[in-house]
Amino acid sequence: MIGTIAAGGRSQRLPRSSHSIPEGHEVTGKIYNDITEVVGRTPLVKLGRINDTGANILAKLEFFGPGSSVKDRLGLGIIRAAEQSGELQPGGTIVEGTSGNTGIALAMLGASRGYRVILAMPETMSIERRQLLKAFGAELVLTPGPEGMRGAVARAKEIVAETPGAILARQFENEANVQIHRETTAEEIWADTDGEVDIFVAGVGTGGTISGVGQVLKERKPDVKIVAVEPKDSPLLTEGKAGPHKIQGLGANFVPDVLDRDVIDEVLDATLEDSIRVSRALTSTEGIFSGISSGANLWAALEIGRRPENAGKNIVVIICDTGERYLSTVLFDDLRD
Repeated sequence: MIGTIAAGGRSQRLPRSSHSIPEGHEVTGKIYNDITEVVGRTPLVKLGRINDTGANILAKLEFFGPGSSVKDRLGLGIIRAAEQSGELQPGGTIVEGTSGNTGIALAMLGASRGYRVILAMPETMSIERRQLLKAFGAELVLTPGPEGMRGAVARAKEIVAETPGAILARQFENEANVQIHRETTAEEIWADTDGEVDIFVAGVGTGGTISGVGQVLKERKPDVKIVAVEPKDSPLLTEGKAGPHKIQGLGANFVPDVLDRDVIDEVLDATLEDSIRVSRALTSTEGIFSGISSGANLWAALEIGRRPENAGKNIVVIICDTGERYLSTVLFDDLRD
């Protein structure tokens, strides 16, 4: 296309670029109608320098979404389902208990669609998450840290009861959470690997990602292995014990209703130290700036990949969000002046 630019009060025609498109660079040739249409279609990147295993580690970079986390999908799925059912009316209010990323997704999508968004969040979540929520126009209610997500969810239910026309997103029990990952994340992984995925690794927060993706992969390739990751300080799935931890986004301290435990073949418990170490290494060796939960997921993927029986296999791991969301947390304690 030949464009124009104003110079000295006159419009000058710009010549067509003589540069060719770099090899491997795809141009969509599409203009999107709003930010909700940009959700999904995140890249799958083969890791090299950090991968000391005999397996192929393929990182699904969910921070490429408009809200910079995997929860963009969840937010869109829940809002669409509520709109289609008539539960959410134009100008309505969305309420949710969140550890941060779901709230950011709901706030972003709510702003795009004209909804009021009220969020209850444990006070232990990072300051970056609080600031992002407010930037998108959401109303934030902080709950006591020791109460974890249970406290945030309970407060959200109270807010809905007090607010006419409000709906509760119910991320931990809403089947739209699982369905959006069946329809998008799973399909993208299957297409990008040409169905050659042997192991899928994801952390358990709401349980939507691992359940939706796991269901589709198991249906199409029954011998695929699904590996869940949870905080070692809150080993609910492996030991039935919940506890406080600092891996934000994982381990809600209760088993979510939407979690399909039947698709899970193995659960690995990640320590905070391993999660931080691997997250930092991913940034410094691969140039991929990720958060603590992503470090936990990748730690698990590397552990699985080191097993002799998994040599040559394709392991897909979810990189949940960006490290920018954790600058004030323990992830970067030693980098602050």
